[in-house]
Formats: sequence, C-alpha cells, structure tokens
Amino acid sequence: MSGPVDVLLRRLDPDVPVPSYGHPGDAGADLVTTEAAELAPGERAVLPTGVSIALPDGYAAFVHPRSGLAARCGVALVNAPGTVDAGYRGEIKVIVVNLDPRETVRFERFDRIAQLIVQQVEKVRFHEVAELPGSARAEGGFGSTGGHAAVDGDTGGLTPGGKNYASVVSDREGQ
Repeated sequence: MSGPVDVLLRRLDPDVPVPSYGHPGDAGADLVTTEAAELAPGERAVLPTGVSIALPDGYAAFVHPRSGLAARCGVALVNAPGTVDAGYRGEIKVIVVNLDPRETVRFERFDRIAQLIVQQVEKVRFHEVAELPGSARAEGGFGSTGGHAAVDGDTGGLTPGGKNYASVVSDREGQ
C-alpha cells in the first residue's frame, strides 16, 4: 500500500475547515457549505464549499452524498457523484436536492454536506471496431440480472402503480 496522495488545497473562505476524515479508514473527506440555505420539498441548490484543489495528473476527486443526510433528511446530490478533474481549479460546489415530500431542510454555515473521494483514474485510448467481442452479459442492460420485483414484472400480488413497494429481499440475500 502506498502512502497518502498530496493534494494542494486553497481556502476561498479563510474560516472554512480543511476537508478531513471523520474516522480512521474512511474513504471520503467531509466537505462543508460556506453558506446557509433552506430548501423546500423538491427544491435544489448549488452550495459552495469554500475550497478549491489541484489534483495530480492521473487522479480525480468524486463528490459523494452523505448517507446520514439522505436517511434523516431526504437530501441527495443531483449529479452524484460529481467529478472534479485534475485540471479544474475552481471552487468545489455541491448540487443538493431535498427529496423529502413534506419537510424543509436547512443548512447552516459549515454543515457537512458531502464527502470527497480522491481516486487514481486511468486514461484510455478508444479503438473503433465493426464488432465487439462477445461476453456472457452481451447487451443485457438495465435490470438484466433481475432480483427486484419491479424489474421482474412480479408485483407480488400488489396492484401495479399503487403505493406498493417492490421486494428487495433477493438482492439482500445475494440471489
């Protein structure tokens, strides 16, 4: 295992904390917002983080949602994960949406809103061909492996289109 990757960081707001890891072994460093915001149900906003970074060539950073915000408040990221390319030097901003159907969500200055994961990425060369080699999956796409009642067409005795929920038991059990 190699050591940590050095990433240059510029604080655009002198009081903003440097992104940090909440626990040993965490993959994502916490990003905070520098502006308070209030989102009614269904509303979205672009929240500034007060930091910009310079990644080494061959790396990218990915802005991921915080699971606690999703579970407790219904907050999601519109373009999750957001991609920060090695050449980008602007402020990292996070596009949040309030998916809760009833409750307004408030963000205060320096609330944690997302996590930043830095990863090595490969450059590729694309080679155009007339045919691709075969594979077991072939052209099977969205839902091709089944495992979800809504995908399999099995409503489990529930009325299609109603306020019923499809089963995810087979996905949980690895079937």
